[in-house]
Amino acid sequence: MHAQAVILDRPERLGLERLVLDAPGPSDATVEVAWSGISTGTERLLWSGRMPDFPGMGYPLVPGYESVGRVVEAGPDSGRRVGETVFVPGARCFGPVRGLFGGAASHLVAAGARLRPIPASLSERGILLALAATAHHALAGGEPGGRTLVVGHGVLGRLLARLALLSGLDPVVWEREPARRGGTCGYPVVDPAQDETAYARIIDASGGAGLLDALIARLRPGGEVVLAGFYEAPLSFAFPPAFLREARIRVSAQWQPGDLDAVAALAGAGTLSLDGLVTHRRPAGDAPDAYRTAFGDPDCLKMVLDWRARP
Repeated sequence: MHAQAVILDRPERLGLERLVLDAPGPSDATVEVAWSGISTGTERLLWSGRMPDFPGMGYPLVPGYESVGRVVEAGPDSGRRVGETVFVPGARCFGPVRGLFGGAASHLVAAGARLRPIPASLSERGILLALAATAHHALAGGEPGGRTLVVGHGVLGRLLARLALLSGLDPVVWEREPARRGGTCGYPVVDPAQDETAYARIIDASGGAGLLDALIARLRPGGEVVLAGFYEAPLSFAFPPAFLREARIRVSAQWQPGDLDAVAALAGAGTLSLDGLVTHRRPAGDAPDAYRTAFGDPDCLKMVLDWRARP
């Protein structure tokens, strides 16, 4: 079986190619992809060639870990059934071409255990479950109580704030870009220069490597900074301010299956809204332009590739 896939041959050179898929085994399912998202964090680093040393890194590669589609073939041990709508967190099914993270393709083969059934009504919004699970993981690792600051009002920051509200927290979001501070969110979005509050927990969703000193300075004694972004540069901080606050710094690593299950249930029930986060859409055949827009247009929160009209 073949698939059309987004291929990064080398940094800043991206296109579509027809690839042979690995043959599915008895525990695998084959998915016909309807939509895939473009990550402005990890995929930007892959595209620019600035991705730090990472397991499986190398070119050529198929990027993407935010795909939604329909199961068209299910192995007897896959636990899936034909016709299910599923979220696919990437795949490695392209033979010698690396799948890092391997979700931006018209068809995917993956272990059935990796796929999460979701309501078909979520449609393209289902691609946001990876970021929602990332947000859930960052929030779940901390201690309850105290006001929470979220740094950055992109998609991850918005999902962090929405989940914090559902958890009974009182989130505040910092955002330097005026265009991203507008609208009714249910929580305050402020310019950091206008906020002197001290917080019990600060979650960085910006990926800015030079922010640690500024964030530690806004902690309450015993407070915590959670690093929820992906950082291309080394992180450092001045020790005395951290010492005086007895600050804790926690890295929130990749989400776990339980995080994905939790947010899929919340989104499927309508408790967690995924509305208003997908701002741009392109046919998959326009992938090169779509990636440039996703990485270069400040008004683009989330770009979705539509694979339904096969390129």
